[in-house]
Amino acid sequence: MTGLRWEDVEDCFSLDGSLRDAYVQDTGLTDWQTFLDLVRARWPHTYTVDQREQRLPERADDVLNRGDDDARLLDIRPVPEIQANVHFFTVEQIEIDFAPAELLGQRRLDVLLAFFRDIGRALGKPVIFTPENVPERPLFTYDPRHDRVTR
Repeated sequence: MTGLRWEDVEDCFSLDGSLRDAYVQDTGLTDWQTFLDLVRARWPHTYTVDQREQRLPERADDVLNRGDDDARLLDIRPVPEIQANVHFFTVEQIEIDFAPAELLGQRRLDVLLAFFRDIGRALGKPVIFTPENVPERPLFTYDPRHDRVTR
């Protein structure tokens, strides 16, 4: 996989008080199932409903069809220093948020890109990294067809 150099993307991680988001667009229950199976197999994680820790359900539809009143959060740890949060907003999109302060430097950027690579390969879909809540403005994108990240 072609990576990115920290010097070329450090401006994407300015500590301006906002989060950064990663998106996988045009998803369905099958994609969510693949994603959750990958999380269970690959990374330490914690799943909470209304701030109470629970076991991550085996079936994606059990997570996604719980109702809007439940605050569901999946905390994934690609490495202990990086927290990736999934909120289950919609079936049609996987959204993962990150605190930019946890992503500073080449080593942590490499971890982030490997995380995107694993997700993109498993789903066969691009993973885009954006400013908070701006999926239409990618900072960089992992493209599984070419197994590379482009700015």
